[in-house]
Amino acid sequence: MAKKSARKKSTKKRVAAKRATAKRASPRRAAAKRTTRSRSGQLRHRPTPGLYGWITHTELQSADPLATKSWCAKVLGWTFTHSMSMPEGGDYHLFAYSEKGGGGVRGLMPNESPGSSFTVHVSDAHEAYARALTEGAEPVTPPYRVMEGVTIAVVKAPGGVRVGFSGP
Repeated sequence: MAKKSARKKSTKKRVAAKRATAKRASPRRAAAKRTTRSRSGQLRHRPTPGLYGWITHTELQSADPLATKSWCAKVLGWTFTHSMSMPEGGDYHLFAYSEKGGGGVRGLMPNESPGSSFTVHVSDAHEAYARALTEGAEPVTPPYRVMEGVTIAVVKAPGGVRVGFSGP
């Protein structure tokens, strides 16, 4: 009987250790599974259906993006996955703060102050944008494709709050 009890405890410990390891899984590895490159080298992203309606992307607009990136990695423990060039110039530094969320750090646009904004994961960015406008939001950025699997749009909700949408 003692052997059976010891084996049962050992199995429970292994299961608990496996769960703890899964919880600590690298956000970079998790993000990498969702974002890959096509054969032609273009980035593509596989949306996560279970996160529709969640804030999954936070963007930091910085006067010094590299300093902000370094600070966030050291102080907040965020994992920076890769950087990509922006059409307006400068780089967009992608990060993950969990398996389910992340964002980017970028430089300021002309006449923009440092700040942050958020993006909600949706099943269809075009549909979410149209619905937001129908319900009284003002257009900021119409839907456009960032990479395969990712279309983003931004509106100004009643009260002036900017809300981003991201989805296929």
